Amino acid sequence: MDKKSFSFLALGLLIGMLASSILFSHFASKQSDTAGKTVLKLAHALDQSHPVHTAMEFMAKRLDELSGSTIEMQIFPNGQLGSETDSIEQLKIGALAMVKTSAAPMEGFVPEMAVFGLPYLFRDSEHYWRILNGEIGKELLAKGESVGLKGLMYYDSGSRSFYTIDKPILTPEDLSNMKIRVMRSQVSMRMIDNMGGSPTPIPWGELYTALQQGMVDGAENNPPSLESSRHYEVAKHYSLDEHTRIPDIVLFSSQIWDSLNNVQKEWIQEAADDSVVFQRKLWAEKSAESLKRIQDQGVKVYYPDKGPFLEKMRPMLDSYDGTPVGDYVKRIQEVE
Repeated sequence: MDKKSFSFLALGLLIGMLASSILFSHFASKQSDTAGKTVLKLAHALDQSHPVHTAMEFMAKRLDELSGSTIEMQIFPNGQLGSETDSIEQLKIGALAMVKTSAAPMEGFVPEMAVFGLPYLFRDSEHYWRILNGEIGKELLAKGESVGLKGLMYYDSGSRSFYTIDKPILTPEDLSNMKIRVMRSQVSMRMIDNMGGSPTPIPWGELYTALQQGMVDGAENNPPSLESSRHYEVAKHYSLDEHTRIPDIVLFSSQIWDSLNNVQKEWIQEAADDSVVFQRKLWAEKSAESLKRIQDQGVKVYYPDKGPFLEKMRPMLDSYDGTPVGDYVKRIQEVE
């Protein structure tokens, strides 16, 4: 390589390094302002009217109180900093401090998290929370630390049910040949496929248009998300089959967490835990209110027999026998 070529190469590398430095400093989640305040940036894909966003605002306020305003948590909703998967990637390299994500996209980083996407695994809400608050839930939160993702806590996201445009889903057979939007989760896609539907991964922010234009025939989610997204304006049939209970998780960058002192860590964890208590109460209230409001807007709500769905999905649960996910399935089923 001649000197001229080497000089251009060196210049290119220098420019690339400077650009990366500028980009990182722009998005860096832990930074000090002139007053020495620690700033933590939290990203999520929900809108500001969602009860989970309200809970994160509560957490930010509580953290401000506990830290004497020395730690500021800035919240970026509506996917401003990217999709859930994109945000998790930023978390791993320390370009974000915190991310609220569904457990479903976490499958790509912590395979055992797939257990949350398995249909009809949890008997009811009480069984579900005994798992999350117990040994199994704590184990699963901790598993992300090996890939730079520290789990802080779980938020309630209720149960997921089908909402559709042209007809309700009352039996598994009703899903035959229907295009159903799912999260980017292998388990979610496999579930719809096993029911006879056609799983279609679409980013949450693009789903309204996809429903409106007939790119999909329906989707699945909880009542507050159905209301806040306004998907009910297009999909007027809501079938409460409650096939999965997938929690929301707030993750912290292990890289940034390790840079904090013990007192700061205690403040953050306390604020997170307090927000869980607040969020669960708020979620119960908002779920009931959302279900009523979407019915007032003309949505028909159905309560299908879950038995046929459970039988249809049993082979899927059994297929995990002998795997790490299957081990968690057995342990969850054994919890009274």
